[in-house]
Amino acid sequence: MEKRAFVNSDGDFLIIAQQGNLDIQTEFGNLYVQPGEICVIQRGQRFKVAVEGPTRGYILEVWGSHFELPELGPLGSNGLANARDFLYPKANYTVTRDDPWEIVYKLGGRFFKSTQNHCPFDVVAWHGNYAPYKYDLTKFVNVGSISVDHIDPSIFCVLTAASRDANAPLADFLIFSPRWDVASHTYRPPYYHRNAASELMGLIYGEYAGRSDEFQPGGVSFECGWVPHGVAYEEFKAASAQPPPQMQISKGAVAFMFESCRQLTITDWAWNSDKKHEHEPKMWDNLVDNFSEHLDEINEILGKKTL
Repeated sequence: MEKRAFVNSDGDFLIIAQQGNLDIQTEFGNLYVQPGEICVIQRGQRFKVAVEGPTRGYILEVWGSHFELPELGPLGSNGLANARDFLYPKANYTVTRDDPWEIVYKLGGRFFKSTQNHCPFDVVAWHGNYAPYKYDLTKFVNVGSISVDHIDPSIFCVLTAASRDANAPLADFLIFSPRWDVASHTYRPPYYHRNAASELMGLIYGEYAGRSDEFQPGGVSFECGWVPHGVAYEEFKAASAQPPPQMQISKGAVAFMFESCRQLTITDWAWNSDKKHEHEPKMWDNLVDNFSEHLDEINEILGKKTL
C-alpha cells in the first residue's frame, strides 16, 4: 500500500541498511539510505519507506532516550563520528486533497491505524534539531592504541543513548571498520572476557575475524551479559606464538555492535529459525591452563618478594 505512513510513538529507531536501498520519505523531506549507511528517525515522526528489490537490515529501538554523539573527552573536538558528516533532509512537501492515507501507529508495542484525506508529508519548511538524519559509516574516524595494549571497544562508538545511570548507557552503537592495528607486545585478538553489557553484533558486508564462518552479512551474533566469550583456542594459540605484525584489519568489511546495560531477549521466531547456528560447546574443551605451566617460576619470583 503506497499511501500508508508509519509513526513510532514508543521510541527512536536507528536503522542500518544491509541489503537494498531505502528511499525514506519523512515529514521533513527525503533520506536515501544505502548499505553502509544508517539513519535515525525519532519518536513521533511520520515516515514511509520505498525499497528497490530484496531489502534487509537491522533496527535498534530505544525508549525514553535519544541517540547522540558520545563525549570525546581527551580526544578533543574531532574524531569518531564527526557532527559535520551527518546529513539532514531538505523540506520536500506534497499538498493534496481528497487523497486517502492510512497512518499506522506503534504505541506500547501494539499497532493502531487511522485514516486522513490528505498526504501527511505536507511540511513546507522546518527548523530545529529534532529531525531525522543519516550517516555514512565509511566517514568514521577510527581511534586506537599506537603503543601497546587494547583500547576498550567503546572507542568505536558512533552513537550512544543515555540511561538514568550516568555510568551505564542504555545503548551504544559501535562499528568495526577498516583500520590499522599496530600495538606492540600485545595479544591482538579479543581476549577472553565477560562483561555486564549485552552484546549483539551484525555484519553489514565483508568478513569479520573473531567470529565463525557462519557469521555472514545480514546475520547476528549475541552474547548476553556476564557470559564469558572470546576466540577459539587455535586462534589464541597462534596469536600468542607470533610477534604481532602491523596490519590493516577489517579490510573491506563493516561490522557493528549494539551494546546495552539492559538484558536482551530473543524472539520465538528467531529462536526457532532453521537458519540459527549454534556453536558446539565442545569447541571450548581444548582450552589450556597456560598459567599453571609456569607455576614453579611464578612461585620462585613471588618467594623473592618482600613487603
